[in-house]
Amino acid sequence: MFELRLMCPEDRVEAVGDALDALDALSVSVEDADAQTDAEQALFGEPGMPPPKEGWKRSRIVALFAEQAVAQDAARLLALQDFFAGCDVLGIQAVADQDWVRLTQSQFAPVEITPEFWIVPTWHEPPAQAQQVIRLDPGLAFGTGTHPTTRMCLRWIATHDVAQQRVLDYGCGSGILAIGAALHGAASIDAVDIDEAAVTATELNAEANHVRLNAGLPDKASGQYQTVLANILATPLKVLAPLLRSHVAAGGHLVLAGILERQAQELQDAYAPYCTLQVSDREDGWILMTAHC
Repeated sequence: MFELRLMCPEDRVEAVGDALDALDALSVSVEDADAQTDAEQALFGEPGMPPPKEGWKRSRIVALFAEQAVAQDAARLLALQDFFAGCDVLGIQAVADQDWVRLTQSQFAPVEITPEFWIVPTWHEPPAQAQQVIRLDPGLAFGTGTHPTTRMCLRWIATHDVAQQRVLDYGCGSGILAIGAALHGAASIDAVDIDEAAVTATELNAEANHVRLNAGLPDKASGQYQTVLANILATPLKVLAPLLRSHVAAGGHLVLAGILERQAQELQDAYAPYCTLQVSDREDGWILMTAHC
């Protein structure tokens, strides 16, 4: 493996990245060249959303190639392009062979939700104290338990009695919340998402965890539920306020996540005509909002 390293201004990052893809780069990553200095710039996007900018004022682009000659040809061809003006080739260097599968797996350790409830990748053994375990490997759909919003939702499930309830997971992603509800005794679970890949992931993950649920597109949700869970983003949560509230049975719970602390009032205002939201949990700048309807 060989690594081609480039320096580019912010307005060239997208064009150079697209060109590297076309030149058979195995991967392309963008870093802040001023990271760990006073000039460092923070670029943050909400889960599932693109970052606000394509790159940093001074962006370091790193492209991985299978062969040195291919990396050299890519550098030579890029230098001839008009859009490469203002960019520099920093160099090409060999990358030591590694067990990439093992390296990737090492980044995903078991995640504690409560002392008795854990999310454990298939290549790990569950902790001795774990009484409930979700087996889940990283995949294309959002929700592996590593994000605070997912952990807070699962903590809520683990600390509230959902046994024998009818539960809706709206925007199910990987299906992790629906699976968590099933493991805690929910009698009937509908898991819905606008993304068909998420529906497929949910079905596969449910099968792997030996739980039963009904996965499908949003029209699969019908009637009322004792618990409605929605871990998506603040903007769609506001738009969905009347729909989500309509699915909550009298005396039931609405559990919302994907909300930043600064967005709490926006959500409370959006749901005020239907129910009273309160902040029930918070972690790393994110909050969990719930209502007892």
